[in-house]
Amino acid sequence: MTSSSRGGTIARNAMAYVLAGGRGSRLHELTNFRAKPAVYFGGKSRIIDFALSNALNSGIRRIGVATQYKAHSLIRHLQRGWNFLRPERNESFDILPASQRVSETQWYDGTADAVFQNMDIIESYRPEYMIILAGDHVYKMDYELMLQQHVDQAADVTVGCLEVKRTEASGFGVMGVDADDRIVTFLEKPKNPPGIPGNPDMALASMGIYVFKTSFLFELLKRDAAEPDSSRDFGKDIIPYVVAHGKAVAHRFSTSCVKSAGESEAYWRDVGTIDAYWEANIDLTSVVPSLDLYDQSWPIWTYGEITPPAKFVHNEPHRRGQALNSLVSGGCIVSGAHVHHSLLFTGVKAHSFAHLDGAVVLPYVNIARSARLKRVVVDRGVNIPEGLQVGEDPVADAKRFRRTEKGTVLITQEMIDRL
Repeated sequence: MTSSSRGGTIARNAMAYVLAGGRGSRLHELTNFRAKPAVYFGGKSRIIDFALSNALNSGIRRIGVATQYKAHSLIRHLQRGWNFLRPERNESFDILPASQRVSETQWYDGTADAVFQNMDIIESYRPEYMIILAGDHVYKMDYELMLQQHVDQAADVTVGCLEVKRTEASGFGVMGVDADDRIVTFLEKPKNPPGIPGNPDMALASMGIYVFKTSFLFELLKRDAAEPDSSRDFGKDIIPYVVAHGKAVAHRFSTSCVKSAGESEAYWRDVGTIDAYWEANIDLTSVVPSLDLYDQSWPIWTYGEITPPAKFVHNEPHRRGQALNSLVSGGCIVSGAHVHHSLLFTGVKAHSFAHLDGAVVLPYVNIARSARLKRVVVDRGVNIPEGLQVGEDPVADAKRFRRTEKGTVLITQEMIDRL
């Protein structure tokens, strides 16, 4: 970590604005009752905690979160876990639902509109810089370094970018840049993405992170709001306009990614599908995971429930409470069950003779005796019945639950109730 982070002057003059209204439809039933940023991740966190923790750890003390779709559990989490920022220390934390403040009939029309509708609230804090963040990605990043680059290069907008294989870049907004990383083209999901100068097999994909000077951003948003044909979106409207009429610069994630000694890659994940969600959670059970949640120099803040320690009971043949290569959260009781290569969130109970292998089990699930669960994601509060077997018969799994092509099975209580 650089000496500039943890409260540098630029970060103290910036406001982080997190766009957290996403539906997350590719997560299917996991987002039936919660927005994607509110989906659980890593044992005790929510996905949005990563963007918020990055902001806090970078020294930013003014944060706004725009919510929209099925926001109740997200708002409740933010109220419980992020209410420690204090106005008397020139700190602020605002939850900004689509409250029809501009028009009695208008919700947020797009990502840009979600900022435009709250310009008066932003203006009341007088931040010099705005950093716009997506609330639905898992990564660790020092935003102070991106803010510093924005100032040093006198950019109109600085766009956070991932280096991805050009053959895999078609699902992103892709930057075409010159030798100095100035953005010359911005293409949404192009069929033939432009390569990076000097590295033509790679492309620069947008992370949905943008830095602006606040006054310039307000000018852009007012102009865009007056355009009848605009889709009110940063990626589709705002950024292409600045690329065409101003100075847009790419900021490479590899230069500001926060890594501990055990992390080799610049870790960033969009856990937007059932398979990607399962894989990212299960990866945490590795001996040396790609994402280090134990790095105390860059903590992932969240709402910490008051729970008793995890408990393991029974020590008999075939009835031994044990967990191997697994993460087990507070309040869990592994009672004569075998847990392997799995991640148990808060308050899970696994009863005698149950076997879990590659299971991502969300909070307060009860797994009855002799159940066998393999490569599953179990939604919060599900009661797994005695003897249920999942992950051994693909045909039966697909009839009863949601099974992906890769074989990951999602289980909700509604699916259990239909059995």
